[in-house]
Amino acid sequence: MRALLVGTGAVGTRSARQLLSSSLVSELIVFSRPGHALRRPNAIGSPEMVKAEELAPKAYELALSGASFVILAAPRLGAGLARAAIDAGVPLVSVSDDPADVRALLALNDVAARRGVPVVAGAGMAPGLSCLFASWAVAGLEEVMEVHVATLGTGGPACARRRHAALGEVVEEWSDGAWVRKVGGSGRELVWFPDGPSADCYRVNRPDATLLVRAFPSLRRATSRAAASRRDRTTSWLPMLRRPHPEGTVGAVRVDVRGRRAGVAQSVVIGASGRPAVLAGIVAASLALKAAQGELIAGAGGVGSLVKRPGELLAELASHGLRAMKFEGAHATAPW
Repeated sequence: MRALLVGTGAVGTRSARQLLSSSLVSELIVFSRPGHALRRPNAIGSPEMVKAEELAPKAYELALSGASFVILAAPRLGAGLARAAIDAGVPLVSVSDDPADVRALLALNDVAARRGVPVVAGAGMAPGLSCLFASWAVAGLEEVMEVHVATLGTGGPACARRRHAALGEVVEEWSDGAWVRKVGGSGRELVWFPDGPSADCYRVNRPDATLLVRAFPSLRRATSRAAASRRDRTTSWLPMLRRPHPEGTVGAVRVDVRGRRAGVAQSVVIGASGRPAVLAGIVAASLALKAAQGELIAGAGGVGSLVKRPGELLAELASHGLRAMKFEGAHATAPW
């Protein structure tokens, strides 16, 4: 397979390494933004397999000819590059967690479905792995009512800057069949993460709820929160006061799914910990390979909408080092 990767940040680099570890990929073309060229292609794998280019419309369109898939690991480039990939019949996977990027990709659903091309929006740690956890947990319930996502940590600098801004933006939550606007950085909730510490988490402007409601229309509530300190919240309207970590530290994602099975209220909590950039890279690369093999549903959507067999994908991710934990409980009556 010939793979195309746009973006050479922390998540893009991890995605490239994951792709090159697969025997299915024979060539990887890495596109960088002007001024952000990949200086050492051999840093991510065999130099004979990696070709680095500066992102330009003509070069990108030429590379699409004969490509098996595209991974988009750079923000604010989604719609144009995705439309070119759809026109060429090439599947695309985007890791951006910016709501504007996700909405732009979802708007291409009809075009992608007609062309028979899968376009995966939000294929990182959250959204992405969070949607996969939710999809797997929902499969064991007869009725799903609520899904709540919480995260700890960030990937590379672009991810850190996005989270910083998202804490100060207006948040849309799904509540009783309608979108409700909330203040970013509000709604403190103490969250215990699997195999990690507890942290105060707050509302954040992330597209998890949008993708979850699209995948599971019967949901009554869907929320997204991120761990943050008091300084994070009070300075979210300012530029970041110090340079972000080049790849972030250990993070975690937790998904709480609530519903009913056999008339009994059920709560399923599933999560994982690790470096967010590594988790996002594993998810993006695995989804791209699945798309190239025709194992995703055609159209534009999140992981929960396009993955046919979430259990199989989770097992594959486990073989690449993902260690997920699950807690399941039941109540005689629903407390929600």
